[in-house]
Amino acid sequence: MRIDRFDVPRPDGAVLAGVRRPVPGGTPVVLLHAAVADRRSWLAVLDELADDALDLIAVDRRGYGGTPAGPEPFTHLDDLVAVLDAAGADRAVVVGNSMGGALALDLALTAPERVASVLLIGAGVTGMTDEGESIGWTPDAATGAILGALERAERAEDVEEQVRLELHLWLDGPAAPEGRVGGAPRELAADMDRRILASGTHRDAGGSDLDTWHRLGEIRTPVLATWGDLDLPPDQPFYALTAERLGDAEARVLPGVAHLPSLERPEVVADLVREAVARA
Repeated sequence: MRIDRFDVPRPDGAVLAGVRRPVPGGTPVVLLHAAVADRRSWLAVLDELADDALDLIAVDRRGYGGTPAGPEPFTHLDDLVAVLDAAGADRAVVVGNSMGGALALDLALTAPERVASVLLIGAGVTGMTDEGESIGWTPDAATGAILGALERAERAEDVEEQVRLELHLWLDGPAAPEGRVGGAPRELAADMDRRILASGTHRDAGGSDLDTWHRLGEIRTPVLATWGDLDLPPDQPFYALTAERLGDAEARVLPGVAHLPSLERPEVVADLVREAVARA
């Protein structure tokens, strides 16, 4: 399978580092990574989709992978539009994991003509809050214990302990045994997270001032909203509420995976991408 470099220069001098599996006439699909990952989290999914007529694009956001944090101000939303323009994609299927999902919804809200359909995987939403909601974000014992240990590791500036804890939280799932996901996927997850922590990336940088959470009903783009049943228990009701509030969405729980299923079950994610393309 041919995969090309796909770097997108921006007017402020930043260059977004990406890859592309170009297929002339293929449906453009843009894959947006989580805040504990980079574009490499999609490579196994690209392998699974090698025989599909899809123009696949994965780009590192600023501060992740091969894209330096660079100057501010900027927004990831503006950068995403630039990626579509550079790819010559008038409309694309947009796949977003975690923070990448929030970015996908921001695009569907502000530029619906550019989005054919959306696949969400454990997605956040810009402006998400439990204030005024019938549900609250209350950590279960397992999640709370890991978050507490992670806070102590951050204060101690212990990068390796932070990586260990974040892999348990996001890759294994907080209630699952640590090390549930092993081998090459775990090594890749650790390398991606270690690079993010070492670069000092501010994960709130590049956000928009949108209140997408309270405007989900305005989004009419077809959405397949998914999340793993091993993902953080306090997050799962918010994933369900996101799907409920969207104008045209199907909700689906993925059995046996946590927050980063593209690493542990790329074949499952590839099938979801195919569904999202069919919805478009």
